[in-house]
Amino acid sequence: MKSLLIASAVIELGAGLGLLCFPVLVVTLLTGESIGPPAALVAVRLGGAGLFSLGVACWTSQLDKELRAARSVITAMLAYNIGAASVLGYAGITHGLSQPLLWAAVVLHTVMTIWCTTRLAIRA
Repeated sequence: MKSLLIASAVIELGAGLGLLCFPVLVVTLLTGESIGPPAALVAVRLGGAGLFSLGVACWTSQLDKELRAARSVITAMLAYNIGAASVLGYAGITHGLSQPLLWAAVVLHTVMTIWCTTRLAIRA
């Protein structure tokens, strides 16, 4: 469980910082499209703050020797990974986005979904 929390922390802290600090670059690499109006930039940065927060939750929960919070954090990460894989996959299919990074993100979130599900099932 600890390795899942560490991997999730690293992924989400990196993604969150990327979206907070370099939103135009990250979105362009992910979708091949530029960010539109200023409101879109605000929404992307807000999403980055949320991802950074998820990363902090994963990191701090893995520091607890008894991993008491781990099940709740992994459940939240399961919901997030299902949503992220679905939203990104939907965007790729319906909007014709074909950036390799987009599909790599879909695969990554699908793998993380399976890992979260497996860890939760083992602890049930």
